[in-house]
Order: sequence, then structure tokens, then C-alpha cells
Amino acid sequence: MTNTEPVPETDTSAKLSKFKDLGHQAHRVIKPLQSQVMPQVRRFSHALNEQYRKIDLKHEPKQRRFFVATVTLFIVWMLLVGTLTWSEIGVGLMVAALTAWLSSNHLAFTDHIKFSPTMPLHILRYLHVFFVALVRANIDMARRVLSPRLPINPVLVEVETQLHSSLGKLMLANSITLTPGTLTIDVVENRLQVHWVDSTPGEDLESATHAIAESFERHLREFLE
Repeated sequence: MTNTEPVPETDTSAKLSKFKDLGHQAHRVIKPLQSQVMPQVRRFSHALNEQYRKIDLKHEPKQRRFFVATVTLFIVWMLLVGTLTWSEIGVGLMVAALTAWLSSNHLAFTDHIKFSPTMPLHILRYLHVFFVALVRANIDMARRVLSPRLPINPVLVEVETQLHSSLGKLMLANSITLTPGTLTIDVVENRLQVHWVDSTPGEDLESATHAIAESFERHLREFLE
């Protein structure tokens, strides 16, 4: 049998006293830090809350520009780096946000985009219509080149548009130009001057608009003003 000697009460009391002293010292050190740090933390949290309340992507153009540019640039960044590591995601977000902040004043054209949950669907529909028209126009032009006897009637016609924004008119003008057989020469207010390689004689504004621009514009108006 082994005899265990009792721990002297004086040793236990000394240890407890030492722990209490350490606790008091830690309290004296932490309390001033709390009085200095906590107000700063509260002010920072309050500032973040105020900035969050000011976010209004629907009615604030600069905020919308910053958001759109940041998301777009971040997607481009991730496509270029080709990896989903946290370091690349963090760096990509910082670079995208900084670039968007520096260039937000030059992105006024994004103010005329109609953002909505169905916008991607409308864009896909427009791209479908555009590519179908592109294929048809290329086949038609190839047929005319390979068959020189086919008659052509090149003429400058006017096309009317209901798109009001510069971005919308630009997209419509480029859609017309990129399909062979038509070339946008100029944009004057709500009318586009288009060189048409084979126009029916006596073509009026309404019929030219229907033949050249209506299919593009119908889908562009879904996501552009």
C-alpha cells in the first residue's frame, strides 16, 4: 500500500491566490482595450450598416454600373485563370471591384440595360434570331456571288427604330451591319440609314423596317431601352 501525503493547505491557497492575481492583471489589461476597441468596432459596424442601407441598384446608376462591371470583370477573370482556388477568387474579386470603381464614370451605357431575372433568356432569344438571320444572309449572298445573273437593286433606305438609348441603337445598327447584304451608314435620331444590296423598287419606310430591323428590334427591346 502507498501512502499519499495530503497537500498542505498553504500551497493550495498560494496557487489560488496566484490565479486570482493573474485574473486581476488580465482584467486590468483587457478592460482598457475593450473601452478603446469596442467603440471603434461599433462605429465600423454602424458605418457598414449605413452603407448597406444606401445600396439601391434599381434607382442608383453609379451603383448599378459598379455592380455590373464587377460581376462581368470577375467572370472574365475566372475564365482566364481557369481555376477555382480561394486565392484566385479573392484576387479576382479585388481586381474586378477596383477596376469597376475606377471606370464606373465611363460606363453610362449600362444605365439603359433592363435588368430582370428573365434578361438572360431574352439575350439568348436575340442571339438565336441573329445567328439564324446571319446564316440566311450568308447563303443568300453566296448564291448571288456564284450566280452573277441574279438581279440586284442596291439602294439606300431608312429604317425606323423604337429603341431610345444609344446602346440599343448601336446594337441594332451592328446587327444589321453584321448580316451580309445590309450595311448601316448612319443613325439620325430614331432612324437608321441602311445600304441594302437588293431592295424591292419603291420600298417604303414601313416595309424596309419590317424586312431589315423588326426581328432584331423585337428581341432587343426586351433587355435594352
